Amino acid sequence: MRMSGEPGRRSDALRELTARRGGRGGLLSAALERARSVTAEGPSEWAPQVAEAVGLPHAAGLGPATFFADLAAPRGERHVRVCTATACFAARGGQYVAEVERALGVLAGTVDEAGATSLQTVHCLGYCYAGPAALDGTLPRTGPDLADQLRGRTEPRAPGIPAADTTGAPVLLAGIVGGQDAWDVWRAAVTGLRPDDVQQETAASGLRGRGGAGFPVADKWAAVAGRPGAVVVANGDEGDPGSYADRLLMEEDPERVLAGLALACFACGAGRGIVLVRSEYPQAMVRLRRAVARATEAGDLAPSAGAAGPRPFVEVVEGAGSYVSGEETALIARLEGARGCARPRPPYPTDHGLWDAPTVVNNVETLAAVPWIVAHGGASYARRGVPDETGTKLVCLSERFARPGAYEVELGTPMGEIVTRFGGGLKDGRELVALQIGGPLGGFLAGTALDVPLTTAALTAHGAALGHAGLVAFDASTDPYELLRHVWEFAADESCGACSPCRLGTRGGLGLAQGRGGPGESYERLTRLMGEASLCAFGRRVPAAVRSLARAYGSALEGWDR
Repeated sequence: MRMSGEPGRRSDALRELTARRGGRGGLLSAALERARSVTAEGPSEWAPQVAEAVGLPHAAGLGPATFFADLAAPRGERHVRVCTATACFAARGGQYVAEVERALGVLAGTVDEAGATSLQTVHCLGYCYAGPAALDGTLPRTGPDLADQLRGRTEPRAPGIPAADTTGAPVLLAGIVGGQDAWDVWRAAVTGLRPDDVQQETAASGLRGRGGAGFPVADKWAAVAGRPGAVVVANGDEGDPGSYADRLLMEEDPERVLAGLALACFACGAGRGIVLVRSEYPQAMVRLRRAVARATEAGDLAPSAGAAGPRPFVEVVEGAGSYVSGEETALIARLEGARGCARPRPPYPTDHGLWDAPTVVNNVETLAAVPWIVAHGGASYARRGVPDETGTKLVCLSERFARPGAYEVELGTPMGEIVTRFGGGLKDGRELVALQIGGPLGGFLAGTALDVPLTTAALTAHGAALGHAGLVAFDASTDPYELLRHVWEFAADESCGACSPCRLGTRGGLGLAQGRGGPGESYERLTRLMGEASLCAFGRRVPAAVRSLARAYGSALEGWDR
């Protein structure tokens, strides 16, 4: 297919193909999920026929069915997903996976001969504060006796997320700990404000995206404001191991998330909003859909796309198991029914996004801050945090802490204060050796180097990153080489494969990490190529994360800091 010579734009033929697929992408996704749920056979046996039934080529079905973990994984009558992400790994050193396999009588990634039980390993279920964790169907199980719970020998446990405000005037937890109804803000805004008013208050607040990139929210909104067919997507595909902030908001205060999405749609002139929720959060999916139904009945949301006006039509869509699909272009590909692979930019989603329409993608925590900003004013929000990074952030502490949970803090809060004052240090008085922040691609700090403020700039200067601000603690019981292997294994498993530097680089890094020797002469070239040539931030961030891990452990990982 010949592309247009005009930079940053799609050709007419490609736009036509996107529109064709976009109209049927939702049908294809739903049909693939239904087919997967009723068979234990591999995708090659059923995905082509599913695609044909909705009028798309066989490859259109095979692509997503072989890409997404939920579709490609074997599926028995009883399907168990066990978390192998960083916080659960830190809790038991990964030993619990073999225990679960023995308890269920089935190996990870397989289904037993009778088709009764299947076991799938996944990266993060959002129970980082109580791991290790598993989902038995849609029922969560957590704790050191995970295998016995799944076997039925002990009572199942799945505690709710401990949440606390440390600021005295919560923004994100205003509904959870303060009982404030975000829909009141929306009703006042839609009857008494103009879209420009919401846009201007958000700009004055200095709010930046809380999904990791930190892009100014008002600038993204301004790029689509007033353009026909604009769409706003709430990204609830929170996949950073160690973070469960979005799960907390979607489960415990879905109204705030939806009101924030409605305000974003209002500011952008978008008649349609979509919430993408990762499949590993079944409770969030249920509660958001109930909240949409209630809001539609109350008249706060439109009952259909055709009836949308100032009040948008909002739908909730389920993810299918892919870390990279949290990246905005990959998320858009998923919503269109394709593989969740990152796309080159430009064009940017604000120009050509979902179904080729101007599209804003904001993560759940970002949108949850908007009702407070509209109610109290952008200037009030801007006075919180630090001058260049304003506002508050939900910080999630993992199971190794004495007081794990989600804490709302102001940006600029010292990391040492978060670890010791809020988290209480580590359990049983153990020594903190290393601290991962912002997920597997965020970075690591040494336990003795916590005199760093919680800001993107400060953490970047120390070789880490803010990301979702999930904190995973490691004590002396964690073997640094096993942690190194774990990071590379995660990267190799979750690379979408769209570009060679990341696809081949993560596999090469894993191969080197599986030994106990140094990384070798070719390692520096490998990491430089990944960091400079990978298509998206996933591949570019892996080498930096590994270097920060090596610095945190010092001589124990000598040579890996290149």
